[in-house]
Amino acid sequence: MNKPSTTVLIAEDEESFVDAITLGLRKEGFNVEIARDGREALDQFELVSPDVILLDVMLPKISGIDVCKTIRNTSQVPIIMVTARTSELDTVVGLEVGADDYVAKPFRMRELTARIRAVLRRAPSSPQNEDEEELLEIGEITLDTARHELRVKGAPVALPLKEFELLELLMSNPNRVMTRDMIIDRVWGPYHTSDTKTLDVHIKRLRTKIEPDPANPTYISTVRGLGYRFEVIPK
Repeated sequence: MNKPSTTVLIAEDEESFVDAITLGLRKEGFNVEIARDGREALDQFELVSPDVILLDVMLPKISGIDVCKTIRNTSQVPIIMVTARTSELDTVVGLEVGADDYVAKPFRMRELTARIRAVLRRAPSSPQNEDEEELLEIGEITLDTARHELRVKGAPVALPLKEFELLELLMSNPNRVMTRDMIIDRVWGPYHTSDTKTLDVHIKRLRTKIEPDPANPTYISTVRGLGYRFEVIPK
């Protein structure tokens, strides 16, 4: 069970969905706050400082995409986009603006709570990370897993949670080929329905932040037909 202080902000205007998810999450021990449009979502975010946000894409007043972009300007709070639309474009847009995960209605409560717990485990304020101290250093990249900090050439670089998890997995397995299926399972979890496009979008975004030349990557190499590998010694 989760501590009552673990707060989930649900930004959703479909009442039947709100009622069902609120009931399910409270049974799992979460504290739940609700916003029924984009403006209220931003106000509630400032007011309650949630630990994780379930954010519907199609919100009144301000879209979920714009809400996500606004929050990402100041915070790395875990954001899970929720929508009835499942097209590849919707998924990519959600990831591009900084969402950490993406679920499509309808879904099972078991799946949703598994994803919430997964993003919370990687959150900077996660209690289980407080006593851990680990630095991953390869080339000019330093990843502090305890403080959830990335530095490239000594300069801090902000990363959404999913990008951080992905980079941590790759750096923890240097020079090892990680298949796409393996990465998706470890980063998004066994209940996730992500395809390889989701992974490729995250890899592209990571490269723009850590590679000297993202078009010719030296750290994250593509192993054609298999997956990706993090090179210990840049090419």
